Parts: sequence; C-alpha cells; structure tokens
Amino acid sequence: MLHPSVPARGIAAFALALSVTATTGLAVTASNPELPPNAGGHVAFCPDGAAGGLATAIVPEADMEAAMTEDSVAAPCAVAPGPDAYGAQLGENGYFVGEITDGLYWITEGVYQVMFLTTGEGVIVVDAPPNIGGERILSAIAEVTDEPITHVIYSHTHADHIGAAGAYPPDAEYIAHADTAAQLKTSLQNEFWGAFVGGGPVPLPTTTFEDSLTLEVGNQVLELSIPSALSHEPGNIFVYAPAQNVLLHIDIVFPGWSPFKDLAQAEDVPGYLAVHDEILAFGADTIITGHLSQLGTNEDVEINQEYMADIIAAASNALQSTDPNAVGSVTGFANAWLFFDTYLDELTAACEAEVVPKWADRLAGSDIFTGDHCYKIYMSLRID
Repeated sequence: MLHPSVPARGIAAFALALSVTATTGLAVTASNPELPPNAGGHVAFCPDGAAGGLATAIVPEADMEAAMTEDSVAAPCAVAPGPDAYGAQLGENGYFVGEITDGLYWITEGVYQVMFLTTGEGVIVVDAPPNIGGERILSAIAEVTDEPITHVIYSHTHADHIGAAGAYPPDAEYIAHADTAAQLKTSLQNEFWGAFVGGGPVPLPTTTFEDSLTLEVGNQVLELSIPSALSHEPGNIFVYAPAQNVLLHIDIVFPGWSPFKDLAQAEDVPGYLAVHDEILAFGADTIITGHLSQLGTNEDVEINQEYMADIIAAASNALQSTDPNAVGSVTGFANAWLFFDTYLDELTAACEAEVVPKWADRLAGSDIFTGDHCYKIYMSLRID
C-alpha cells in the first residue's frame, strides 16, 4: 500500500515500529532519514524465496516505478487472509445460495450479499447488488422456491447494493425508509447512477416509513426500523426477522475482515461507532452484513468494536505525539496544503504503526485499510 508524501522521518519511524526490513538495499533508519520531504513512499513487498516471509520496503518515490515492475526482486503483496476470512463456497454458477433457517435465505458471490424470505404467498427480497447480478439473484431464488417476488426492500440508496433491482418484477411492492426514497428520487435523475458499479435505473419505493414498519406476508414477519444513530448513510435500516432471530444491517461490520476503506464510506463517524451497540441490542443469532462470503454474529460486532477502540486510541496518541511545528520545520509553512498533507500523513503513519501489528492476523485486510480508518477517526476527533 503506497503512502506518497510521507516525510522521511515518518517513514523510518513506521518501518522500525513494524520491525520490518527494507528489501531494496536502501539505508533508511531513524538515525539516517535521508529521504527528501514529500518524496517518499511505503509499500509492502513479498521478498524473493531466499528472504522468505513478508517484508516492507521503504523506497523513494523516484525509485517506486522501477520497484513495482515485474523485473524487480519482489512483487507488491499484502498479508494473506487466514482461513477464518472465508465462508460460503461458490458453485459453478458463480454464487452460493443457502437457507439460514425457517425459509430465510442468503445469496453471495463472495463480495456482496442478498437476503430473501419465502412466505407461502411470495418472496420478500432485500437488496440487489449488481456485482451478483439480477439474473443470478433470480436464478438463486428459483433454485429454492417457485414463489414469485412480491416485495423488494432497499436497505439504503447505494447503487452497489440495489443497482440491479431493475431485474425484479415492476409490479412488486418496493419498500424503503423515507430518506432512501427521497435520496433515490434525486439520484435517479443522474443518468449515470449505478452505471459505474454495473447497475442501472431501479424502481422507486412505493411504500416508505419514518421510524418503523412491520411487514407481514403469508406466514412470515419482518420488522423494519431506522437506527437512532446515523449509520453509514441516512436511511440505512435494520431488517429483523423475529421468528428466525436474523438481523440484516449493511456496511458496518465485515465478518473476519477490516471494514472497507474509510469505515466503508461512513458519512458520520460518531454514528458509525454508536450503531454497533444498537446492532448488539437485537441479540440476533445471525447478522447479514452485506459483504463478503460469510454471515456475522454478535462476536463479529464486538471484535469490530475492539478494532475501532484500538484505532481511536492510536489516533488520539498520534494527535498528542505528533508535533505540527516539527513537520513545519521540514516542509515550511508557505504552502499550507503541503504542510497539512504532510502532517496528516504523519498522523496516519503513527496510527497505523500502533494498530496494524496487533490486527494483521486477526482481521483480514487490516494491513490495507487501517490507515484509511485512522484518517477518518483522527479527523473526527479533531472536528466532530
């Protein structure tokens, strides 16, 4: 993972804190920070067979292109996810469909998830990720029931989760929170909405709610509600199946993995952190989280809370220990954006160095996205 514009002393400190070695032969140490300001980077490399293991190379920006070529002694890499990071095994059709319990099913292609519920009178389906694809979702549902889709629930507005809903029956009842409906009405005026994630225009919700809605269809019940915290984005709802004790809530927890970049694009950091307790309050046996190849549990929520607590502590430590004047002595203050960019990169590097060694073998991808989460957290600590 490349962090351009990190000053030399920050790079050296980060390398030493992780107890890694430079595979390029460059001498970069705390006592010899010879890299020029704003001309450095940090990237993880897989060393050649003779070296073994995972090392981190620190190279000047000018040498980065050469270091990244196929002819170099190492190729870019990351910490390999452990076996606990993976769940459902995909079939030859490229997806998995399975029953969680009592007529409630889930579908995944390994990156996104869909929930659906058979009711005896029709299928209720939640979300339509284009990455799975509308036709594959319809095929997966048809594998387990001949009931038609009668109800479609949008968890929130993001096109990567609902952009394939155009494949569902146009005469189905489409349900969403009022905030989702309003935002979607505006978003669909953009002709490119959904296009960049493989989706397209979708039906607008025909039924909306403000606080909660109980949906009873056939022999099944779903309880829809809005968190009190601003979770991910306005309108991102809880979908709870009380008979099955299964909860769906999207883009907060990623079982076995670090959250996606920048706290999964959370619009409100305090809300993102607070909603974990609201998820736990359901006491659900199973949590459908929207991403990757396994279902979640309350333990996954608690693990993510622990990870966030460590990032908050590290971000706070970085804010207290990083001297802006020391940064300014390197960059000067005439170019304010150069100064602030360098200062923020220093904060990120310090936060990463404290968190990654503890979490790299606990949450897959934490070596990739912890720095981005650190940025979101320390900016929230500074201004929220």
